[in-house]
Amino acid sequence: MSHYHSADFEEMEDEYDMNEPVDDMEGEDEYQELVIRDSDAEDEDDADQLHKLSDTSAADARSGKDIQGIPWETIEVTRETYRQARLEQYKNYENIPNSGVAAMMACKSTEKGRTYYEFRRNTRSVKSTISHFQLRNLVWATSKHDVYLLLHYSVLHWSALNGVDTEIMDVHGHVAPSEKHPGSLLEGFLHTQISTMAVKDNLLVAGGFQGELICKHLDREGISFCCRTTYDDNAITNALEIFNTSSGALHFIASNNDCGHTSLSPDGKLVIIVGDDTDALLIDANSGKTIHSMKGHLDFSFASAWSPDGLTFATGNQDKTCRIWDARNLTESVHVLRGNVGAIRSIRFTSDGHFLSMAEAADFVHIFDIKSDYNKRQELDFFGEVSGMSFSPDTDTLYVGISDRTYGSLLQFGRLYNYSYLDSLL
Repeated sequence: MSHYHSADFEEMEDEYDMNEPVDDMEGEDEYQELVIRDSDAEDEDDADQLHKLSDTSAADARSGKDIQGIPWETIEVTRETYRQARLEQYKNYENIPNSGVAAMMACKSTEKGRTYYEFRRNTRSVKSTISHFQLRNLVWATSKHDVYLLLHYSVLHWSALNGVDTEIMDVHGHVAPSEKHPGSLLEGFLHTQISTMAVKDNLLVAGGFQGELICKHLDREGISFCCRTTYDDNAITNALEIFNTSSGALHFIASNNDCGHTSLSPDGKLVIIVGDDTDALLIDANSGKTIHSMKGHLDFSFASAWSPDGLTFATGNQDKTCRIWDARNLTESVHVLRGNVGAIRSIRFTSDGHFLSMAEAADFVHIFDIKSDYNKRQELDFFGEVSGMSFSPDTDTLYVGISDRTYGSLLQFGRLYNYSYLDSLL
């Protein structure tokens, strides 16, 4: 993993010349902030300008308002022109030069233009941030109304029902467990920088840059458990996954930079490992033995996910592709799906196995209809870095976090359950 060790995006340059995309963060970060300025408001205070930016509802969008509230009519560039510039000039971070160009040759052609999830709302008051540019799993929906996300050093809960966000955990200062459990560090941690997190069944687990793990039961006061998984210098927590064992017990897996990014199969028997290598590994969860090494990607991977069927899994890569694999035949991937501008940083399957969504580092989330053999897709098109995305467990809602100083927000999309009929008419 390439290292970038700052979470404070407020220090980025104030100006972003659309003709000169920049990588401000130590030359390695693909986080590229938008600056789309209203020509009538150049002299206004930033706080005043932000205050004017309102949420966008589905009704607003139907009447022609930009879903992010970007006032294209008052600025000197059209949305189409700015989009084309981003497509041409966005700098995708690669560990292996030109991997994105080379990988495009293997990608399948897919049909764009379907609508499986329709726009519901863009909430401007809900901001999310990114701590490490390669890790984008910082948005988690535990129901269609409840979302958890990271804002600098705070983990927030946002309720879509009442529109209120609540701080669940602040790790900027001293954090220590209020419960006593074997292996828990009672002294806790100071100034923890969260790199990734997971939320499920009233359990929140946050991982830090120094191998810290902080566990909190959402139905209890205080922190439940603190530990450090490794004291290695290369200790950043890459991924967390909460799961139920066959006995019903709640467990979680933490992946650090000394072992890679992991995803556990639904039956708990297999593990995918991706990381600082072009190959992915399929591991026996009990013995730790390698079952197969999957070849095909041309750069490093930091995203993976299992389908609920327990047979199919996906890997996302900095070569701007997502590969679909069948665990019964791993000679080669069964599909290669392409992005538009950046690395595939997050992958999610719906719980019913009907859809796969893949998020690029910025600007695009793609939703594939699995029943069409990944031939049909919806493209969510917006502007800004993706901090994370999450389907609600009932598949009704898809949330996408956008990390940007001006246009940062939480996008909400709702499932169209009659899509099969509508799709047959196209």
